Amino acid sequence: MGLVLGTTRPVTAPAATATQGPAAAPPTLTVVTLNVLHGGVFSGLTGRNEHLEERLALAIPALRALAPDIIGIQEASTSRERGDVASRLAAGLGLQHVHGSALFQLTPSAWLNARIAATMNFTEGPAVLSRFPIARREVLKLPRCTGVLDPRVLVYAEVVTPWGVLPVFSTHISGQPCESEAVAHLVEARQGALPGILVGDFNATEDSPTIARLTREAGFVDVFRVANPKAAGPTVWQPVTAPEPRVRRRVDYVFLLPGRAFRGRVLGSRVVLDHPGRRADGSPLWPSDHYGVLARLVLFPGSPATIAGQRDPAQDDAGDRHPPKPEALPE
Repeated sequence: MGLVLGTTRPVTAPAATATQGPAAAPPTLTVVTLNVLHGGVFSGLTGRNEHLEERLALAIPALRALAPDIIGIQEASTSRERGDVASRLAAGLGLQHVHGSALFQLTPSAWLNARIAATMNFTEGPAVLSRFPIARREVLKLPRCTGVLDPRVLVYAEVVTPWGVLPVFSTHISGQPCESEAVAHLVEARQGALPGILVGDFNATEDSPTIARLTREAGFVDVFRVANPKAAGPTVWQPVTAPEPRVRRRVDYVFLLPGRAFRGRVLGSRVVLDHPGRRADGSPLWPSDHYGVLARLVLFPGSPATIAGQRDPAQDDAGDRHPPKPEALPE
């Protein structure tokens, strides 16, 4: 494990979702995570990227309709033809972002790694998109639990809101317990008095040792499970041109990281981007081979613990019902 990038940038005034200034009560924040499917490590050479351009055209308006404050992206790729997908998503949504490249960090030489990436015409890794300024950003290496050809990283963004600093992490691991062990240590080292958020594609189900290391041992809160005690909530794997849903497993998560002074609260969570659009010829096309996960959280003291009788606008798409009232976390 080690730090490969860390910078501090000047903080500018955030553009909040509502007309709320620093003196206003902290809002409910909306968080979304989505693996956008890059098409494979050779897609920069073959051009076969699983209809990436058409899928981004579906994903951007769908994400915009959810009005997220924070988005975690996995498999955010770059190539000469597709450009920088994380940057394109951020621009399309009017958000700031930080992106961490996992491939091709194969050697100790940054120059050689860059040459390999240029030859393959491809890089990919997780990203954080934010409605608020990102004051500090780090890309942290994870152990190569499945071998030297499978580098993984954890992206950290220190997000400055009018109500306090919010630590946000995004990652995409192979599902090995040694990776979640490293994630837990890196996240815990950056936790503070207020809550944080960890999102990503963990390639592991909630009953696995990989996720248990985060929930049972580290105390990270599986937001979807708190909000939906009995729902399966599968998120993967969806063939992007299939006519019907085929997801079977839940491997995409939003974790609430309780702070020392304020633990935060879960107000709701649901699966999103779980319906196909249509291509020009009328055939179905899904935004990704993963569904997204949306969470509504209280992350700063002073926010209302519940919103009785108020409908969440994010529930209006696709006619979904409002999720059942979840059990609140103790403060």
